[in-house]
Amino acid sequence: MFRSSARRGAAVLLSAAALATLGACGAAPDQPAAGDGAKGKAQPATAASAADLGGMDALVAAAEKEGRLNVIALPPDWANYGEMIKAFQAKYPKIKVSSENPDATSADEIAAVKSRKGQTRAPDVLDLGIAFARSGAGENLFAPYKVTAWDKIPASQKDADARWYNDYGGYVSIGCDAARIPTCPQTFADLLKPEYKGKVALNGNPTKSGSAFGGVYAAALANKGSFADIQPGIDFFGQLRKSGNFIPVESTPATVEKGETPISIDWDYLNAGYAEQFKGKGVDWKTVVPADGVYAQFYSQAINKEAPNPAAARLWMEFLYSTEGQNIWLKGHARPVLLPEMTQAGTVDKDAVTKLPQVQGTPSFPASNELDQAKAVLAEKWDKALS
Repeated sequence: MFRSSARRGAAVLLSAAALATLGACGAAPDQPAAGDGAKGKAQPATAASAADLGGMDALVAAAEKEGRLNVIALPPDWANYGEMIKAFQAKYPKIKVSSENPDATSADEIAAVKSRKGQTRAPDVLDLGIAFARSGAGENLFAPYKVTAWDKIPASQKDADARWYNDYGGYVSIGCDAARIPTCPQTFADLLKPEYKGKVALNGNPTKSGSAFGGVYAAALANKGSFADIQPGIDFFGQLRKSGNFIPVESTPATVEKGETPISIDWDYLNAGYAEQFKGKGVDWKTVVPADGVYAQFYSQAINKEAPNPAAARLWMEFLYSTEGQNIWLKGHARPVLLPEMTQAGTVDKDAVTKLPQVQGTPSFPASNELDQAKAVLAEKWDKALS
């Protein structure tokens, strides 16, 4: 992974309808939870639903018996994960959450699953960029599990076999420290201006980081590319690198606060968080979703098939997709996947909704084969373009 705000003219807060688009169009078809016919008979490692274990009370008991949950790549200032972990521990005090390597990439998460197979310190759960969720499922690394809210997750935002499902999302945005930059860029085209020499950064390598991957995809859309053609995005960053505008420094909260990355291409919920985090610390962080490269994407959750704490892993998923968990992400300026359903049900945190970054238009999403193709092209051509 890796780790507002001024808006352009007619930008408006996403309506419930537009948010429904971000959550994908239409609800999933009703279907029974997996394993309902074998209630109480499954073991945690093979349970495909809470019902398989006899219900939520049985799942909680099994998770508390394990007493531990291993998470990885969850920075506390990323989509409000700090509060998420604290809330989970407060609700289930008998389960200790071990949070390792918060700044790890999606690629690091997959590597940890593979290298620590059979070890007690292997990650139980994963938060992945969508391309990595799809590839990990293809490698049979994840355990199928349908959370209680499964039927409420739009069909296009989850794996049909329940090996992964989307969790929260946002738009690629341009963050800028107005205290250091006299005129902040509003579009990808603006980033090519000489005044931004040595100032533009991504928050990681797009071959490893889901957010940096999104930044290159958005740049492709802004430069006559498409979901099926990410090459213009690679070329754009190659041009930025040649001009000296792009710096190969990973943008993080620390580099933002120090002024080392005064312009950062990142998810809007992270940039919006920086505005609050560094207010009063000499940083005047502004965020804009560039109209020439509107790209939105979700991250995905998955359970390690070889999780050392399989019950705790499944309980964590249940918490994330509860109303409480979804609203915690929303408070972090991220758009949870159940936001449309919660808006309709009246269970959404209305104050948090009003603070979401504003966006023009509505998003569309790449198909799985387009994501796979983009990932392959990046792996082949990114380093050469930036050399």
